[in-house]
Amino acid sequence: MASTDKVSPRDRLLDAAARLSYRDGVCVGIEALCREAGVSKRSMYQLFDSKDAMLAASLERRIPGYDAQLTHPDPQAATPRERILHVFQRLERASLDADYRGCPYLAVLVELKNPGHPATVVARAVKERLAETFRAEAARGGARDPGLLARQLLLVFDGASARAGAKVENLGDGLATATVTALMDAAGMD
Repeated sequence: MASTDKVSPRDRLLDAAARLSYRDGVCVGIEALCREAGVSKRSMYQLFDSKDAMLAASLERRIPGYDAQLTHPDPQAATPRERILHVFQRLERASLDADYRGCPYLAVLVELKNPGHPATVVARAVKERLAETFRAEAARGGARDPGLLARQLLLVFDGASARAGAKVENLGDGLATATVTALMDAAGMD
């Protein structure tokens, strides 16, 4: 890891916001964020209009990594079914990590409940994009009602993520992929 003097205060704040909000929730205090980042509150407010703006920027910054985790390693060769199953296999593997707390974007939506909050706007866009990815893959795979299947897949993803993040469900036995397979079969997907 790079020393803190080589990482900009902005990046340190975004990293701290990602770590602490994932571990402790989005209501983490500004003092804790600044202390974790090694940045003064004054500097934080010079870099961001508000804690809300910093949280939204932190979530935006995580999107490429989140997307990369859910993208099949060989999307051109994989079938739509394989691309969908990959998302749930990644979820199952991630859920086994002791530090797993669920989907960070779902957590923001659940915690904030304010549709106009900058972090909610980012989180909702990520979840809508995942639903659209599921819908497009379902359509490519010949599902009778791709929109319905996409909604069902997102429901399973979010529910499995939340239950595994709360440590009330172990996804290591393939429950999510088995459920998704049954849904794709019932939808007539190749």
